[in-house]
Amino acid sequence: SGEILVTRFTEPSWTPIFINAAGVIMEVGGPLQHGAIIAREYGIPCVSGVEDATTLVKDGQLVLLDGSEGTLEVIDDESIEESDAGGNQELAAAGAGDAVL
Repeated sequence: SGEILVTRFTEPSWTPIFINAAGVIMEVGGPLQHGAIIAREYGIPCVSGVEDATTLVKDGQLVLLDGSEGTLEVIDDESIEESDAGGNQELAAAGAGDAVL
């Protein structure tokens, strides 16, 4: 458990932010994108290619992030129920294991 970094993309200057992150969700990129590589190095789950992640995942929302399978499930989905993006999404996988955040 902990805080997830939800962003459009990452760049090398963001690397220190990953130290405190329990997981990473990115809108742009794939398994070889900078954020995914750094997440693997730190052993934290990461999914990329999540369309509109920065608007769909709200601050304080509970999500299940599986970096091995490349899935993101919104557990506390009251604010997302009305959109088509709720539930499980198949995404580009990177990182390690599961995180409930």
